[in-house]
Parts: sequence; C-alpha cells; structure tokens
Amino acid sequence: MLNEKVKIAKDYITSVLRAMDIEVEFAVYQNETGAVINIESNNNGAIIGRRGETLDSLQYLCSIIANKGDKDYFRITIDCLGYRNKRKDTLHQLAVKVAKSVLKSGRSQQLEPMNPYERRVIHSAISEIDGVSSRSVGEEPYRKIIISSNNPKSSKHRGQRRDDKIGGNRRNDRNKKREPMEVKAIDLSTSFEKDYKKPKPEDSMEGGLYGKIEF
Repeated sequence: MLNEKVKIAKDYITSVLRAMDIEVEFAVYQNETGAVINIESNNNGAIIGRRGETLDSLQYLCSIIANKGDKDYFRITIDCLGYRNKRKDTLHQLAVKVAKSVLKSGRSQQLEPMNPYERRVIHSAISEIDGVSSRSVGEEPYRKIIISSNNPKSSKHRGQRRDDKIGGNRRNDRNKKREPMEVKAIDLSTSFEKDYKKPKPEDSMEGGLYGKIEF
C-alpha cells in the first residue's frame, strides 16, 4: 500500500508533466521513512534536464508539498531511468580525474557549482584518495568544491631559476647601471577564496539529496 505522501507526490508530478504534454508511468520503492519514485515517460530528457536540474527541482517541490503541515518528515527521491546512479558514477570519475591532476601539479582546482548531494559524492570520493582533500566554498546556488593537494609543490625552485636567469643577463651586461629590485608580496589566493565563507554542515557525507525541510 502506498504511503499517502507518495500519492501526493505522484499526483503533483503527473499534473506538472501533463501540462508539458508528457505522459508518465511510475515504479515506487518505499519503506517506513522514505520512498524512491522512478519515472518513465515519452520524454525522459525533459524530465531529467541539464545535469539533472529538472529532476532535482521536481524532487524538491514534491518533498515540500508532500510533507507540508506534518512534523514527521518522509524523504522522497525522484529518479528517471536510473539517472541518479549514473550521475553518481560520473561524479566519482570526475573526482578521481581531478585528484590525479592536483597530485601531479600540486595546485588546487575548483569545480563547477553543485547541489548538496553532488558535493557529498565528490567529498566522499576524495576522502578515499591519499594526498588530496576537498572543501566547499561559496553560497547557494553557486557553492563549489575546491580540491587541494595535502603537499603542494613549492614555487621556490621556479623562483630560483628565474633569479638565475636574471643574474645571467646582468653578468652579460655589467656596464649597465644596476637598479635595486623591488620585492613585492605576491598574493596567491584567488578572489574566490577571499570572498567566500567556510564549508557548511550540509556538506557532511551523511543523508540523502535533501535534508529535512522546515515549514
């Protein structure tokens, strides 16, 4: 027997997609605390949207509508043709690829904005790779992950080679007047790192796509 909140979610999805001329069929998997509603239709691409944005929006709205006025939160996950697992695999591969690049270069790399669920997938994958770490910065909906090396390469040797080159040029032109070099402090932090705040609790690796919604 379907949970009453699942029925509310299904009715809402059906009404929205019918307005888009999309007919749907549902497969529901539920337990006492939540349910996964898998959608199949004649236009699955429109339901999923760019990188799952439409699917995420449907899920968010269904969670609000189904749980409105009830203190007992029932988690509702909306999926379409197994997109969630496919996206999770893609994000894991991305995390591994970027981690290898960071380990090789010693330089931090910044990813594109992601929702809380996708950030948790990245954090989880990075936590399993030695030598790198990840943190979230920024405000929603532009919150991003920065992946960094735990042992960043020093720029000392690069600076030394540059100094040697400058010194060599001076030795070749000793008759020229030597002007004292002005040493300037170089700020290596990006404006992104300056302007944004520390990671938020939503980036913990526990929980599903959305946390409990307060009304």
